[in-house]
Amino acid sequence: MSRRHLVRASAATVAATAMLAACSGGSGDTTDGGGEEAAACQPTDGQVELTYTGWVPGMEAAVEIWNENNPDIQVTYNSGPAGNAGTYQDFFNQLEADEAPDLGQIEFDTLPNFRVQDGLVDIGACEGVLDAGDQFVDWTWQQVTFGEEGSVYAIPQDTGPMAMFYRADLFEEAGIEVPTTWDEYAEAAQAIRDEGSYITHFPRTDVNWFAGLVWQNDGQWFSNDGDAWTVDLTGPESTEVAEYWQGLIDDDLVKDTAGFSDEWNNELNTGELWTWVSAVWGSNSISSGAPDTAGDWAVAPMPQWEPGANAAGNWGGSTVAVLQGSEHPYEAAQFALWLNTSEEALTTLNQEGGLYPATTAGLELPALQEGLEFYGGQAIFDVFAEAAAGTDPNFTWGPTMAQTYNDVADGFGAALGGSGTLTDALESGQEATIQTLQSQSIPVAE
Repeated sequence: MSRRHLVRASAATVAATAMLAACSGGSGDTTDGGGEEAAACQPTDGQVELTYTGWVPGMEAAVEIWNENNPDIQVTYNSGPAGNAGTYQDFFNQLEADEAPDLGQIEFDTLPNFRVQDGLVDIGACEGVLDAGDQFVDWTWQQVTFGEEGSVYAIPQDTGPMAMFYRADLFEEAGIEVPTTWDEYAEAAQAIRDEGSYITHFPRTDVNWFAGLVWQNDGQWFSNDGDAWTVDLTGPESTEVAEYWQGLIDDDLVKDTAGFSDEWNNELNTGELWTWVSAVWGSNSISSGAPDTAGDWAVAPMPQWEPGANAAGNWGGSTVAVLQGSEHPYEAAQFALWLNTSEEALTTLNQEGGLYPATTAGLELPALQEGLEFYGGQAIFDVFAEAAAGTDPNFTWGPTMAQTYNDVADGFGAALGGSGTLTDALESGQEATIQTLQSQSIPVAE
């Protein structure tokens, strides 16, 4: 397949494609062949070398298994920063320069950005791809097909149901009850601050984390009636979440520390931070970043807005996409399928990277039924299974999420610096998002 430059799709394509990127999007019907690119999906003669960029810890172990068993299709894995922390921008730059890797890790919320800018290869006609659809949790497959009959633009990898990691030993020693509601969480935050520590940090750049909190609160940032987009970052559910965390910030009850940084790891490792409301894949982030705390952590459901509720949000969840310019889409698709459907690969990715599989069979892996030593022997994935069941699958992503995240993050940074509030950040982010959509001729509802 010849290389070609990244191009901006027409307004009609952008609107239709992005609308179908919602979790409640297209049917995923795959009875016919894919588009022009997919029809050209044929094996390459001879040795093939692929490049793959992502950020999952331990991915190298899974890639090594593939390479040992597939001498004619070798994969080189390159680890980069988390998507919004730099890898996505690298991808866009590389696509523009015709230097993108064959495969890239792209989260569900950002996949529409790449689709509407023609950055993805349609692998629907590659061997085995369409037949794999029924192996995945329904909403994840809908996300990668965009409702286009016979087309597939990525292979789902994992999902990110959210729960609360907490230092069980510190809560017990201090005699502080583990919070089950957000009101109790605020009370615990004050008690922990009185002990000289913090309950958690507020990550100014992880706006997709904040979106997961809004998701839990039954909020929606985007909707589409088939003709135009409605942008609503300032709805009552979003405002409630923003005002809650603003209160914690104002009272010096949360730290302003960049997530996944060395400083953050040290704060987890030394007991300066006692909790982290995060996605299932965070289990590995804690165990690798805070090794001295092995056996001290446990997992509980997210604090609830209403006592006794069982609502959860989702943070992250990724796909593996074949990027435009790949000269070996067939082989790239075969690797992506194996990586995300084989029991051997899924077990490795769970044990090494904490990934929660997007396949229905993957959720039954023996590894997900076991207690983890780092978490005091707790079978933590049982908690996340309950969280997944309590997560509304119909949260809608907008067509320019990467830019929306950047715009809101600017406001979050200002709020943490004492200039404005988190609510102000949502308001300015909404205005900037509408301007971005209009600048790309994407219809916006009045």
